[in-house]
Amino acid sequence: MPLTDLPLADLRTYRPDVAEPDDFDAFWRRTLEEARAAASDPVVVPVDSPVTQLLIEDLTFSGFGGDPIRAWITRPRTDEPLPAVVEYIGYNGGRGVPGERLQWAAAGYVHILMDTRGQGSGWGTGGDTPDPHGSDGAVPGFMTRGIRQPDTYFYRRVFTDAVRLIDTAAALPFVDATRISVSGGSQGGGITLAAAALHPAVNAAMPDVPFLCHFRRSVEMTPDHPFLEIERYLAVHRAEIAQVFETLSYFDGVNFARRIAAPALFSVGLMDGIVLPSSVFAAFNHCGSPDKQIEVYEFNGHEGGQTEQWLRQARWLAERV
Repeated sequence: MPLTDLPLADLRTYRPDVAEPDDFDAFWRRTLEEARAAASDPVVVPVDSPVTQLLIEDLTFSGFGGDPIRAWITRPRTDEPLPAVVEYIGYNGGRGVPGERLQWAAAGYVHILMDTRGQGSGWGTGGDTPDPHGSDGAVPGFMTRGIRQPDTYFYRRVFTDAVRLIDTAAALPFVDATRISVSGGSQGGGITLAAAALHPAVNAAMPDVPFLCHFRRSVEMTPDHPFLEIERYLAVHRAEIAQVFETLSYFDGVNFARRIAAPALFSVGLMDGIVLPSSVFAAFNHCGSPDKQIEVYEFNGHEGGQTEQWLRQARWLAERV
């Protein structure tokens, strides 16, 4: 694919005005208070696995509305408190089977991989967390579920799950609660931005080719799915354009990035047709962290830097935790 967006020199200074609702902080404060009030104790169960040099455990914790959310914990064989990396998954992927993702644990971290509610059937080896909440009519996919109102939008539940997982991680006896980082690629990168903005315990954020940023430009300009789901919805629901973008403003990664104070390492692929580079730079350039970097992969698409980016993340994170 050719370059999909602005020249790199323009991207580095791209800092657009992105709509932000006046009650953004109040909305998320209320949402998280409700979720915490509905929470029950987490359950950690050992997993029988052929992986012998690391511990793998099945975590069930309370997310939005007290709903049970699944995650894998993979960690070194010690009960000494260790730094943790909480990871979120790309669009319509699931947590898969135990032992698929070993790098962070092999590097000495407690790795906690959150299942995304309702997803897990688009790629990979599946997910285990249903989304029990319905919505009005929607385009196939997840981008338009409940999109008429912020309270009912799908990502309100997902972002709340992400924050509740950090609450849960901080209380685990084998996690050093002063050294919790968040990471994820694509949708997981967008969730990373939200979690880092909404939870003060996050001490580093690593959004990789982050999705769910600068919604207006992304819906208007992105040539590939999943943003096309919103375009298709608005082509039918012509009278709802203003309301839809009002809803999306509560979930825009740019608005979360403004609130991030922890060190942040972004990445972007300049030939990305799924996540426009300008949407990533919009979040990066608005990011409030005084310690922020972005890795640019000029001839890559949505795959970004893949393992090379993980190696950069691991070196960058080791310097900070």
